[in-house]
Amino acid sequence: MYTFQKIRSFLFYVSVFLFFAGLPFILTFALGYKFNTHSLKFVKTGLIFVKTQPVGAKIYLNGKLITEKSPASMQELLPGTYKVTLELAQHYPWKADVEVEAGKVSRVDKVILFPMRPNLEQLNQEKFSLFRIDIEKKLIYYLDQDKKVVYRSSLDANNFEDIASLPDKFAQITGWEISPDKRKFFIFNQHQINVIFFDNQGDYEYPVSPVFLEYPQDKINDVFWHSDSYHLVVMTDKNIQVIESRQGALPINLVELNKGGPEAFYDTKEDVLYFSDSQRSIDGSFYNNLYKLELSANLYLLERLITQPFGQGKEAQKEQVGE
Repeated sequence: MYTFQKIRSFLFYVSVFLFFAGLPFILTFALGYKFNTHSLKFVKTGLIFVKTQPVGAKIYLNGKLITEKSPASMQELLPGTYKVTLELAQHYPWKADVEVEAGKVSRVDKVILFPMRPNLEQLNQEKFSLFRIDIEKKLIYYLDQDKKVVYRSSLDANNFEDIASLPDKFAQITGWEISPDKRKFFIFNQHQINVIFFDNQGDYEYPVSPVFLEYPQDKINDVFWHSDSYHLVVMTDKNIQVIESRQGALPINLVELNKGGPEAFYDTKEDVLYFSDSQRSIDGSFYNNLYKLELSANLYLLERLITQPFGQGKEAQKEQVGE
């Protein structure tokens, strides 16, 4: 009986010792710490959260497969760099080195696993040289320079139809654009602009024959539609012009350019042209400026732009004040 009591007392004291000896380890694990065998110190851990599209990918951490599939969290990771590999059948694998920091979550949640056989579909039924997409109207326009034909289809490649013919005498096409009203388009090269009307208009306002605008002395760099679908904004190597899309129309020079081929962007919704042009500094060197040219339907604004030389607005205002 006495021996049994001694054994029980011994086991009790051993249990108490083990409890207090292991308490720091239990608390550190509970608070997110882990013992680092290399530094022989308790270090606060971090975790990696993985999310993929589609879900269900296998996750390899430093080459070892974990039991969970994406989305999943890998917790109690010591700070450092981990090699993460994600694999899903019939999809391209994803690999990266992921940095884990103490007390932080490293998120790998923007992973798209792309299929090895993508959903690829041919949309055109005929050969073509250029195309334009109208997302708003859900239409595709194709331009065939060899057959001199423009045709159109829906975005799902249905309802193909020929809608216009290109002129035979027009040289190599530099660019083209559908008008905002979707009734016509222009093509242009370095010295010509050709406005072509769709065949199925039936509208007395539009001529049957194409409109040719000639620029024999200037080099055309770019052309934009005004929002009224009637005026064209033309950038040549010398100036910025506005011209009507009718036969025999004469351009209006709005801006004289110093730079032969400036960069430009036209906002059709606001009728604003953004362009760069060079300017000579006092020391004789050149630098670029970015300009904003408003081309709204305000005729008074247009008249002011026409009568006021580019870059002389402030000087002109000063002279008027002086008078």
